Amino acid sequence: MYPIELTTPIAKDLTDFGFQGLTSTTEVDEVLDKKEGTVLLVVNSVCGCAAANARPGAKMAIANGKKPDHLVTVFAGVDRDAVDKAREYLLPYPPSSPSIALFKDGKLVHMLERRHIEGNSAQTIAHNLVEAFEVHC
Repeated sequence: MYPIELTTPIAKDLTDFGFQGLTSTTEVDEVLDKKEGTVLLVVNSVCGCAAANARPGAKMAIANGKKPDHLVTVFAGVDRDAVDKAREYLLPYPPSSPSIALFKDGKLVHMLERRHIEGNSAQTIAHNLVEAFEVHC
């Protein structure tokens, strides 16, 4: 687990932008079990590709017209139970942080794993997400 003084500002990078931080298994189930609407889930991380690519890319994408009904985040290395529960919804994809997933009507419809985030610019990630929003939102 990471120190709270390190992770609080990192978490706020998304929660201050409208993402709801999910910290319990119950909260994860309440949001990801929804059978109507769309949900964007960001599995946040302290790593550099989360800071440079994933978080900025997600924020750019939701500022661009169509966007999901709900914006949520869990923090790997901080809220272990919430992250483990979220990862159940991300199957068959292996655990990956950071990662970004789009759900529609309770089903996973688009997934960016760390391998899609690391080495790509925030703009590339945003473009990928905007295309997914156009199709599913």
